[in-house]
Parts: sequence; C-alpha cells; structure tokens
Amino acid sequence: MPRQLKAALVEAGHRVFGGYSALLRLPHTARFAVGSVIASMPFPMVGMTITISVQHYYGSYSLAGALTAIQAVALALVSPMLGKLVDKFGQRQVSIPTVLVWVVAATVLITAITAHAPTWVLYLVTPFMAAIPPWGAMSRSRWTHLLRGDHRATNQALSLSGVFDEAMWVIGNPLASILAVISGVLAFSFTGICVLVGALMFLSCRETEPPSQTDMARAQGITRKEYRERQAQQVARLRAQEGGNGHSGAFWSAGMIAICATWFGLGAFQSAASISIIAFATEQGMKQMTGFVFACFSFSSLVGALLYGAKNWTIPLWKRFYFCLLVVNLGIGTFMFARNLWTIMVIYLIIGVCQAPTWINGNQLMLHLVPPIRFTEGMAWLSAMNSIGSSAGSAVAGQFIDRYGSQGGFGVVTTLALASLAIAFVGFHQIRNSTEEPILTELPA
Repeated sequence: MPRQLKAALVEAGHRVFGGYSALLRLPHTARFAVGSVIASMPFPMVGMTITISVQHYYGSYSLAGALTAIQAVALALVSPMLGKLVDKFGQRQVSIPTVLVWVVAATVLITAITAHAPTWVLYLVTPFMAAIPPWGAMSRSRWTHLLRGDHRATNQALSLSGVFDEAMWVIGNPLASILAVISGVLAFSFTGICVLVGALMFLSCRETEPPSQTDMARAQGITRKEYRERQAQQVARLRAQEGGNGHSGAFWSAGMIAICATWFGLGAFQSAASISIIAFATEQGMKQMTGFVFACFSFSSLVGALLYGAKNWTIPLWKRFYFCLLVVNLGIGTFMFARNLWTIMVIYLIIGVCQAPTWINGNQLMLHLVPPIRFTEGMAWLSAMNSIGSSAGSAVAGQFIDRYGSQGGFGVVTTLALASLAIAFVGFHQIRNSTEEPILTELPA
C-alpha cells in the first residue's frame, strides 16, 4: 500500500509539475524567468520600506502614505510608456537606462531620508522610483514568442509566471518589513542588489528576446510606421476571414477598455478589502493575525496558479475568465457579512484558487485583444490600471472606515466588486468573439 501511494503521489506530481519543469529546461528560460522575478522585488518591497523608514526618521504616517501614493501613481503612469518603448525599441535598449535611473533615485531617496532632508526633497525624488522596467510583461512576452503556436505550453508558461509573481509577493512584503525595521539603508541596498542581479540575469539572455518593431522593420527594409501599417492590414485580413468578429486591429477596442477597467476595479476592491480587514481585525483585537490571513490568500492563489497551468483546458478562454472573475468578485463581496476573522480567512482560502487564474486569463486575453506588436504595452496597461485602482480603493475605503468602522469599508468593497464585475461584461461580445479566433500574436512578421 505505501508503494502504491508513493507511485500515485509521483504520478500526481509529474502531472502538476512536469509541464513546468519542461519549460524551465528549455535553453535560457530558467535564467530569464527567475531573473525577472528577482528584478521585480521593488514592487513588493519599496512601498513597505518607504513607509517604515519615513515613519522612523520623520515620525509621520501621513508623509509616508503620501510618498507611497506618489510612487504608486507614478509607477502606474510610467509603466505603459515603458511598455510602449520596449515594443518599439527592444527590451535591452529600454531596460538598461531605466534601471540606472532607479538605482540613482533609490540611493538619493534613502540618503535624504536618513539625513532627515526637507520633505520637498522626498517629494521631488520619489516619482523617479517608478523607473522600473516592466519585467513581468517582458518575461511573458518572451514566453509567448518562444512558444508561439503551442497553446498548452503558453498557458503553462503564463501560469508559471503567475506562480513566480505570487512567490515574489509572499517573500517580498515580510522581508521588506524585517529589513526596514533593522535599517532603511539595508532594505534599499538589498532591493538594489536584487534589481541589478535580476536585470543581469534577464537581459543577458539575448537569445530569448523577442524582436522589437524597429528590428522587424529594419529586417524588411521599411520604416517602423510602414511595418505597423502592414501588421494592421494583416489583422484586418484575419478579421475578415473570421467573419468580421473579434479583434478590430485597434489597440483600444471595447474588449481592451473593458479589461483595463476591470483590472482597475480588481485593484480597487482588493486594496479596499485589505485595509478593511486590518480595521476589522483591530476592532476584534486580532490585528496580529492579519498577516496570516493575507498569507492564506497568497498561498491559495499560488496553488491555483500551479493547478490551473497543469491542465490542458478545452473550455473557451472567455468562459474561464468570467467564471474566475465571478468567484473572486462575489467571494470578496461577501466579507461584509463575516462575523469574525476566521470566516474571512476561509473565504480567502476558497476564492484564492481563482485569483492567479484570473490574472493568467487576463494575460491570455492580451494575446487576442491587442495588436501583436504592442503586447508588452498591453500587459503594462493591465498592471498600471491595477495600481491606480489599488491607490483609489484604499483611499476611498479609508474614508469610510474612519466614519463608519470596518463595516463601512466592507460596504465599499462590495460596491466596488459588483461594479467591477458589471464593467467586465461591457466588453463581453468582444472578448467572447476574439477568443474564439486564432491568437493574433501568431501573425507572421
């Protein structure tokens, strides 16, 4: 019996992890995949580090909150522009100067904080902390380029990216709080080392880098503008062959607008839920347990990403997208009915398995909804809208919590979750029709 059980466990492990290990055995893929995660450590660490360091040296949570909000908004505004530049000129050409700007900004900011510089210096330097290349979008762009034509492997690769992202947040947040408490200089130094090491790992894999618009236009002996026009014509021909449905060839289609608005809503109600849970736990005298509750959600999401990518799905993408979205939105929308923190934890454990798949489905929708030569930009817009939504959601929920307690915050959460779900259905026909067509990033160059 133990031998049979062992064999069953080995077989189950092979089914779940076999596809991921095969992907990472492809030449250079492990290096750029891991490198992108290491280089992305500023995302979970910078906000926490700024908050703890500023509060320690200036004794002001208001200043800390203002600086983290500025950094988040700047990041949301800059990311799509960087994504667009990456698609035009290439990943190395954009990432190297961007990383240098971030390193200089981080050095100046932590020096100013520890020297107790005037606050206007902090306000001036903090926006430059948004100079972070869209590592996640660029990594996914490499996967889709390498696995072009293999839909199952592409699904697994995007799921693997989701697993790495969840692991980054699970590790980054508590690590930032520990290091920043010891020393803000230590926290920023560690983050800077991660940026440099990760960037070196990622950018040194030149064999896996997809060609930019400039590269492809130069190879055909035409200008970048002429190349984009040819691509638009190819998209239009594909659309005509498919009966005129789906992708219109324009970047801001109805489906793209709906997805971006949905991602804004996701960020808004999930950040509102986080601050409301902290308030709820504080009211119950269980504030020390909030980290455990959030860890349950992250762990459940990580498991969901692993299982989702292990299956070769035959259900249409649009059905999977709306199902996962329904589970997450309606699940979090029920927090206002919870009577204790453990109920919220159980809800998080249940719906968390659909959190990462929701993001994975959104990534796959980008393959259908945006022109192939602007894929990185499309991915960057998703992250940007989520970041803006997070800032707005926590700000609105905070106002209601101050007035009405945690239940006021949960009321905001439920309202935002239902509104986000309604917005997602605005582009229902566009999303459904486009995902029933061939993936547009497989158009010939």
